[in-house]
Amino acid sequence: MTGYLIRRILQSIVVVVLVGILTFILLHLLPGGEARAILGPKANQVQLDQFIHENGLDKPLLTQFFSWAGNVLHGDLGYSYHLNQTVTGVIADHLPKTILLMFISTLVALIIAIPVGVYQARKRNSIGDYTVTTLSFAFYSMPSFFLGEILILVFAIDLHWFSPVGPNGDSIADILSQTPALILPVITLALITIASFSRYMRSSVMENLSQDYVRTALAGGASDGRVMRRHVLRNSMIPIATLLGLSLPSLFAGALITEQVFNYPGMGFIFVQEAQVRDYPTLLGIGLVVALATVVGSLLADIAYAVLDPRVKY
Repeated sequence: MTGYLIRRILQSIVVVVLVGILTFILLHLLPGGEARAILGPKANQVQLDQFIHENGLDKPLLTQFFSWAGNVLHGDLGYSYHLNQTVTGVIADHLPKTILLMFISTLVALIIAIPVGVYQARKRNSIGDYTVTTLSFAFYSMPSFFLGEILILVFAIDLHWFSPVGPNGDSIADILSQTPALILPVITLALITIASFSRYMRSSVMENLSQDYVRTALAGGASDGRVMRRHVLRNSMIPIATLLGLSLPSLFAGALITEQVFNYPGMGFIFVQEAQVRDYPTLLGIGLVVALATVVGSLLADIAYAVLDPRVKY
């Protein structure tokens, strides 16, 4: 197990380095250069030259890369001249709110998707199975912005049950204090995730139900419920554990659109706002953080897989 973890950590470090190199290259491919992209089209040549000199952009590329990498390692992702704030500060303000939204929606999705997947596997090819499968495909193929708009139209405008706008505030406590306003954004993300998780759970349970160990346990006198709880459910959770880590990119992408639809002050909302004014340092900083989160999610998924299935270490 130790050797396996060391190999995966080293692989993750290599991927992080490559992501850092790619981000650095993107900084130097900005239209008109980094100075023009940050100072805007109205900046004159004197201002551009001063900015280039002050930020070391006139030094060799290799020197610039190591300087930039050193700054990133110390938490310095650049400066947003549009927001008049460091990119690190912008991310620190908005990332916790996105994590909260993703955590709640994922938790809700797991609570619903696991029993739904088990039900479908045990009642496969029944009317209930076909009905849930149809709904799963519908939600899975539905863009998050479209689903969010439908939920707003039905539950906020027509029925007046919930607020059409997500919670706003400067802290997590402020967001949690407006729980009713969280419901529609959470449901939007959860429904799409439920559709994915339940399908994987259904397939996994069906595969395990056909294994010899299940037939042996049933032949030995174990009840059907005991076999499901003690054997089938544990083994069926292995793909879900992997899927949780690998679904981070899609969750971030869904949150990006959902936050914009519900005016929720997370990373997705600020990303769209700054994209409209071409705030490149903020965009690249958020992109780097999302890429790192993806790598970490993949690593955690592999570790969870190894813990749940000891065969992986071999």
